[in-house]
Amino acid sequence: MRLRSEGPPCLSRDGETSHSDLRRTLGIDGASVTRLVKEFEAEGLVGRRLDPADNRYTLSALTSAGERVAADLERSHQTYQERLLDGVTPQQQEIVLGVLRRIRTNMIEQESR
Repeated sequence: MRLRSEGPPCLSRDGETSHSDLRRTLGIDGASVTRLVKEFEAEGLVGRRLDPADNRYTLSALTSAGERVAADLERSHQTYQERLLDGVTPQQQEIVLGVLRRIRTNMIEQESR
């Protein structure tokens, strides 16, 4: 079982993504997103360009090198999850995930009050 959800945008899963979507996904301000993207760009992991549909927005995508790094991280993360779940039955995993979903719902409800 994989704990990863199919949730908000992710460069490695969804490809080219707007900085606005990254900001919402990461929960950080726009300046921080820009700084991170520029750092990854300097390392050759990410490319960015103006959105051709609206040049007020910037789009980012992983480069080939970034895709390799993301794949390596995904494999490492999967191995780590498997070690964490060693000896935990699928039924126990579902119970834990259900409890975590409930806690998340409660947190969201608390934040909206």
